[in-house]
Amino acid sequence: MTGFVETEEQKALRQAVATMAANYGQEYYLGKARAGEHTTELWAEAGKLGFIGVNLPEEYGGGGAGMYELSLVMEEMSAAGSALLMMVVSPAINGTIISKFGTDDQKRRWLPGIADGSITMAFAITEPDAGSNSHRITTTARRDGGDWILNGQKVYISGVDQAQAVLVVGRMEDHKTGNLKPALFVVPTDTPGLSWTKIDMELVSPENQFQFFLDDVRLPADALVGSEDAAIAQLFAGLNPERIMGAASAVGMGRFALSRAVDYVKTRQVWKTPIGAHQGLAHPLAQNHVEIELAKLMTQKAAALYDIGDDAGAAEAANMAKYSAGEASVRAVDQAVQSMGGNGLTKEYGVAAVLTASRLARIAPVSREMILNFVAQTSLGLPRSY
Repeated sequence: MTGFVETEEQKALRQAVATMAANYGQEYYLGKARAGEHTTELWAEAGKLGFIGVNLPEEYGGGGAGMYELSLVMEEMSAAGSALLMMVVSPAINGTIISKFGTDDQKRRWLPGIADGSITMAFAITEPDAGSNSHRITTTARRDGGDWILNGQKVYISGVDQAQAVLVVGRMEDHKTGNLKPALFVVPTDTPGLSWTKIDMELVSPENQFQFFLDDVRLPADALVGSEDAAIAQLFAGLNPERIMGAASAVGMGRFALSRAVDYVKTRQVWKTPIGAHQGLAHPLAQNHVEIELAKLMTQKAAALYDIGDDAGAAEAANMAKYSAGEASVRAVDQAVQSMGGNGLTKEYGVAAVLTASRLARIAPVSREMILNFVAQTSLGLPRSY
């Protein structure tokens, strides 16, 4: 992107993704969710067309583009009512970490499959007692000869049931200090000692959440990603893409809800004119549009900064993008329901199902409160509160 104008290639990619996603849409997405099935066909087509791996290196089957292009894919799929959470996890977090820090063997083994969608990789960091505070992670890795043995428990792990492997964040002993330090391991989901149970959520989504257990999981030496001393850098390398993708998904969801509401209020007539002419509805919807566009702009800024290697600038912008997109999305969905009245709560119009999903944008992958902590301390230089 040059300035505020997307390149012809980016415009073409946006159009191609929108066209593909429109062939599936919300009806397909919700139908799969309610049937307890996965969006296998959509994932496979997105992979085949190069959308999933657009940010990954060309030498490993990716598109060789950046986070800007991947977030664009996410936004357009979300705007069509088919936001796939595993887009955030598999190519954005895991693909980024492995392509930046993985060994040549790990790159050859995992990246081509992540890029074409034939491999989906989940990400396991959150624990029952370690959410925002990742220093409290208790999943541990210890050496046993040439192998690693992992023990621990994770929670709110997305899509384990549709993944071929999981990138697990654990801790290992630092022989220099005796303290525990972070370590990342790629764990195939068919590894003995690995188990998971589904968490029942009030979300209508084809991608499920799980509790995840590691009970003496034995892994070969090469399951450790990168060097033993680079795990903090690896984790941070995955955080900015995660926030950018979360923001792009929320922007798309806001666009989706606003589009449904606008179509409705243009034609719904109670008195002399369609209700969209009434400022009590027109102004809030216009305000939603403004807020979504502002959030989209910050998401684009964050992705552009990330792609030129400005990690500090990208971190500030990615957090701001995630905050603003979450707020704008929640307000747009709420206003869409209000604008449509009782119809806004029916299955037919498809907005009610987005109500719960939109709240997720304020909570994950980082809560708005933790973002405000980050901005207060990093952008404003205020003292830490914790």
